[in-house]
Amino acid sequence: MVKKIAALIAALSLAAGILAACGSGNEKTSGEAKDDYVPKELKIGFVPSQNADTLEAKAKPLANLLQKELKIPVKVTVTTDYNGVVEALGSKQLDLGFLPPTDYVMAHKKGYADVLLQALRYGVNPKDGSNTSQLVDWYKSIILVRKDSNIKSLKDLKGKTIGWQSPTSSAGYVWAAVEMKKHGIDAQKDVKGVQLQGHDKAIEALLNGDVDAVAVFSDARNIVKGEYPDVFKKTRVLYTTAKIPNDTISVRPDMSKKWKDKIANAFVKIGKDPKGRKIIESIYSHVGYTKSKDSHFDIVRQYNEKVKDIGK
Repeated sequence: MVKKIAALIAALSLAAGILAACGSGNEKTSGEAKDDYVPKELKIGFVPSQNADTLEAKAKPLANLLQKELKIPVKVTVTTDYNGVVEALGSKQLDLGFLPPTDYVMAHKKGYADVLLQALRYGVNPKDGSNTSQLVDWYKSIILVRKDSNIKSLKDLKGKTIGWQSPTSSAGYVWAAVEMKKHGIDAQKDVKGVQLQGHDKAIEALLNGDVDAVAVFSDARNIVKGEYPDVFKKTRVLYTTAKIPNDTISVRPDMSKKWKDKIANAFVKIGKDPKGRKIIESIYSHVGYTKSKDSHFDIVRQYNEKVKDIGK
């Protein structure tokens, strides 16, 4: 009898252990593990793609919409460059950042960020820079010159002054520099580079004659045509690159799956609402968001490797 009771207790203990293990596995899958980060206040990092003074004012209405959806406070921080956002994600001073593809790849490699969403934009008509009706999760870089310039091909850029964005900017440096190299022009050795802060500032520098050419996203001229109505008449596209994955919304990797999904769904919902779409379009010309995954950025890794050869 004692042996039977002992056997029964052992069997019950084994069953309890199996059930506990199953429960633990389900807990992790649901994103509710104890070590997962759950934000009490969502801290978001932005970097200006145009006038830095107005970005924070434009971002606050988005913060208000997110706060309404997420039921927690949302704080907006504007930094001077994307490296600042990457490092702030790594040190856990930020929970979420709007990162271009190159900066996202760098952040992910360091273990600082996971991609959550990709921005959607209207396609661009290459003839006049107008929007198409198609929503796409990619864009292109263009090299612009003045309409009256004697620069007719990439090879004519040799010895000229070109305005770049930061060295990690996909549209403002990486794609253009890599594809220039394919045509025999080294972006470090063969041209004089000037780093500019913002695609709007790049176009202004071009119009003012401070540089001979600029690399910007297609078509950045739309963001300055209010101030410079003749920008399309005074400039022309010298070169258009291959497709670049759209900007990301990336989060710190230790955030719980439940909150990652909650934040992603909130952004998608805001992008589908006419009022919300107007707000996000005013910040980065985004018109919506789609869920993404890391493998979408393998092409970025390829270009990042190729850009290392520039200047050698």
